[in-house]
Amino acid sequence: MLKQQFFNIKDGIAEKERVKIANSLAKVLADSYTLYLKTHNFHWNVTGPMFSTLHLMFETQYTELALAVDLIAERIRALGFIAPATYAEFAKLTSIKEHTGDIEATKMIKYLIEAHEIVIKTARATLPFAEKSDDQVTLDLLTQRLQVHEKTVWMLRSLVL
Repeated sequence: MLKQQFFNIKDGIAEKERVKIANSLAKVLADSYTLYLKTHNFHWNVTGPMFSTLHLMFETQYTELALAVDLIAERIRALGFIAPATYAEFAKLTSIKEHTGDIEATKMIKYLIEAHEIVIKTARATLPFAEKSDDQVTLDLLTQRLQVHEKTVWMLRSLVL
């Protein structure tokens, strides 16, 4: 449960709904940040015949994710809560498994597909909370995130057919 700030927000979203949205967004943030770390790890450590292609693709993806986690955290703050921001907090909240060691490039791609699909599921699970409260800002943020992750999964899958 996220810690709420001590100010009263009167923007039409009930406090109990705000709590549900913020806590669900915290999971989206944790999954997104964990995916960012995984993608950056793979960028640094990819080898093999697809090195150049994957190295550049992973850089594009982790750069986009770095911007995304900022937007998600700022939405949590705008809802009146402290955004999780430590490895320990993210580890408790994320559903994404970490992978370490010398991983073959094709496995990296498969692991990233799995991780993006987890972020998609987590974001979709947050939608009903935002819909119930007519929280258009969160709905817009989640829609944009879903679009990016679905496109990324399509592109990654295209590499391992």
